[in-house]
Amino acid sequence: MTTREAAATERFEAVHVLARDPLARYLARRAAPDAVEDLFADVMTVAWRRVRDIPDGGELPWLYGVARRVLANHRRAGSRFGRLVERLAFVERGREPVSAPALAGDADLAAALARLPATDAEVLRLWAWEELTPAEIAAALGISPNAASIRLHRAKARLRTALEDERRKVHVVAGHQPGVERKEAR
Repeated sequence: MTTREAAATERFEAVHVLARDPLARYLARRAAPDAVEDLFADVMTVAWRRVRDIPDGGELPWLYGVARRVLANHRRAGSRFGRLVERLAFVERGREPVSAPALAGDADLAAALARLPATDAEVLRLWAWEELTPAEIAAALGISPNAASIRLHRAKARLRTALEDERRKVHVVAGHQPGVERKEAR
């Protein structure tokens, strides 16, 4: 083995150790449990092939970007039947595919997040669940840090509005509307 090959192998092993848990959680939130290992292996295959392209200090954001594309390919490859089986796997385990530990106790937040465009939801998930900075989100999405900051700001504003709408629905359903005084029966 040459020095260059040894350095590439060592770099890959370090990236693998760094990425194992965060990427497994990322993939588990977005795919059926039985697909996570295969998807992780696909991400690591890309990392192995492009180990020299992985930025020093930016390994995780780069790998999240690869994982997003691997997930997109996985979803495109699935048939309607495959998607149904995937949804049934989540239902069987008592949770929805869009749920995450942070949403488990907040139905309004889960509903508001589900109403957002997919791009907004993904930016928010990268920020909240994966705890990425706007610069890291930019690397994961393949956009500029400024664009990532703007997308994150706008996605937060849209989530805030959607959440207010969800909470307003609860008040209306409960029989009272915000800002409308109710007269007491005499």
